[in-house]
Amino acid sequence: QLQLVESGGGLVQPGGSLRLSCAASGRTFNQFNMGWFRQAPGKERELVTSISITGGTYYIDSVRGRFTISEDNAKKTLYLQMNSLAPEDTAVYFCAARRAFSAQYAYWGPGTQVTVSA
Repeated sequence: QLQLVESGGGLVQPGGSLRLSCAASGRTFNQFNMGWFRQAPGKERELVTSISITGGTYYIDSVRGRFTISEDNAKKTLYLQMNSLAPEDTAVYFCAARRAFSAQYAYWGPGTQVTVSA
């Protein structure tokens, strides 16, 4: 059992930065692989970046070099640092978790809106 809640979304100008946080509650947080998803208007939800229990990370090509995923296991918090934001990054961003042995993300936060506009 795991509960996730995102925070940090908002309106930013193109080229700006934003840091999202995902607070987790549950005694087995350190046993989950974590990820950030996003869903843009008219688009399907997509995985943006993920981090494994061993610290390995993955980024989709469009955000690599601009976004950084990290986590603080002691605080049970996942982060997404977003730099050089562009209008195409506008979306609802979701924090998600899955067991290391599972192929699917079973736990989701409610999402936080990120809007990049001048």
